[in-house]
Order: sequence, then structure tokens, then C-alpha cells
Amino acid sequence: MKVSELARLAGVTAETVRHYTREGLLHPERHPENGYQLFGQGDLDRLRFIQRARTLGFGVAEIRDILDHADHGDSPCPMVRDLLASRLPQIRERIRELQSLASRMEQALAAWEEMPDGTPDGHSLCRLIESFPEPLTAGHETGEETR
Repeated sequence: MKVSELARLAGVTAETVRHYTREGLLHPERHPENGYQLFGQGDLDRLRFIQRARTLGFGVAEIRDILDHADHGDSPCPMVRDLLASRLPQIRERIRELQSLASRMEQALAAWEEMPDGTPDGHSLCRLIESFPEPLTAGHETGEETR
């Protein structure tokens, strides 16, 4: 099957198929006469696997490692467990940071509800932001929480 058919069957765009091919995750054959990339059922299965892995938060490089292990007959499962186990605390911390950001945004919107818009006058850029309390931690000042 051609790129467009594989994409349709997998529910992705043709560009997604091309991207994963460029990244070495899919290995199509070439049509001998016209050079078109030809994909088989194995490529569709692999693409669906890639989609599942992406849904679990794996990046392209990690998926490449997982597929390389499997392609060489080694079980990638221990590596997959380790990757998720190490990533989960990071994700939970990121969620806490985003919840804190959402809270600050809600506070700002509530405080700004009755404030008039201002025009920059050389002393003030935006009174709304300037009226918000200064950050209490170094993380806010460096932008760390807004990655």
C-alpha cells in the first residue's frame, strides 16, 4: 500500500507516516519501477504500535529504542517499565506545577475583573500584570514553572 492508504487505515496523516519513515521507525520497500514507498501489513501493525506508545508519552527516540530491541529479538518490556516508572514522578510534578499556574491565572482573572485597561505611558506597560504580586520563589522569576 502507498503512504496515503497506510495513513488512512491508521487514522493519521500522510505526513505522519513520512515523518516516522524519515525517523527510521517504518521501513517501506520501494516500487522498482516508480520508486514509490510501499508499505505492508507489518508496517500498519508497527504504526499502530507507535501510536499506542505515543499515547503513553514515549518520544520518537524512545520508540526507536523499543523497536530496535524488538527487531533484534530482545524483549523491550523491562526498558518500557523502567522508562514509565521514572517518567511518572516527573509527570506528577508537572501536573502540580500546571495546577499551581491555573490557580494563579484564576486569581489574576478574578482580580482584574473590575480593573480598567491601561495604555503604556512610559512608566507602565500593562497595569493588569503589574498589579499582580511579585513571585515569591526563584522558580517563578526564572520562568521555570512555565516550561
